[in-house]
Amino acid sequence: MSDASLWADVAVAVLGGAIRVGTPFLFVSLGECLTEKSGRINLGLEGVLVLSAMAGFGGSYLTGSPWAGVLLAGVAGALLAMLHGLLCSLPRVNDIATGIALMLLGAGLAFYLGKPLIQPQAAQIPSIELGMWSDSAQVQAALRINALFPIGVLLAALMAWALADTRWGLIVRMAGDSSDAARALGYSVNTVRVLATTAGGFIAGIGGASLSLYYPGSWNEGLSSGQGLIAVALVIFARWRPLACLGAALLFGGAGALGPALQSVGIGWGYHLFNAMPYALTLLILVWTCSPKQALQGAPMELGVSR
Repeated sequence: MSDASLWADVAVAVLGGAIRVGTPFLFVSLGECLTEKSGRINLGLEGVLVLSAMAGFGGSYLTGSPWAGVLLAGVAGALLAMLHGLLCSLPRVNDIATGIALMLLGAGLAFYLGKPLIQPQAAQIPSIELGMWSDSAQVQAALRINALFPIGVLLAALMAWALADTRWGLIVRMAGDSSDAARALGYSVNTVRVLATTAGGFIAGIGGASLSLYYPGSWNEGLSSGQGLIAVALVIFARWRPLACLGAALLFGGAGALGPALQSVGIGWGYHLFNAMPYALTLLILVWTCSPKQALQGAPMELGVSR
């Protein structure tokens, strides 16, 4: 096999992996983007992701329908996120501390309730075959995409439009940029933030369903591997823009797929190093955004990161 053909196969494998691995990142980052636009940060996304992955797998296993599992995963994520929103609405309650506590609560509940689900198999989310036009098995595999991915792309576009051009989006952004202005116009800032946090949890929960019902496609206690926390950095990288979250999710997904893609063409050295790429990217983003000038760009003022 020529070098050109070898690297073409790697590129195709990374493309497919970017979509496959990036789909959970996309939904979790969109959920956190909505939450942060309202002026609240949810570090409990790791717990949301793990609990919703367990709930989605259990729902699919018990009903035989993967879409029932997706719905149940969203509901589980919404309930845990709503708890976060309600607690943070209380006086002198810190968003960061509450998020960490709920991350542990969500993970603990998932591990306890999900023990009977480690061995069984559940109905999986179907794939969309976009590569049937090609005779190449690699291209067909790369373009066999999660049915949730186009839903996520549509959701990113819809959210970008809603936040920019609708009354609802204006209220959410006003709560995130100036709570005093929102109150002056008669809106309850706490209500707006609880609703935005709950909706964000539902969206993130769909990402959890993608983990347990598509890729890797099973339930186990190490399923998330920190993806919920990475999504917070991903939102910062995307500058709180839903469509940019799509590009960032694909970038992180491609980074996560680089190791398996190289291994698929016989390049085994540095496999574990390449598997650490998403985490290295997270650290680079955090270092890059340490500058106050960087943090000012697009950050909702009420988050405190732009002060």
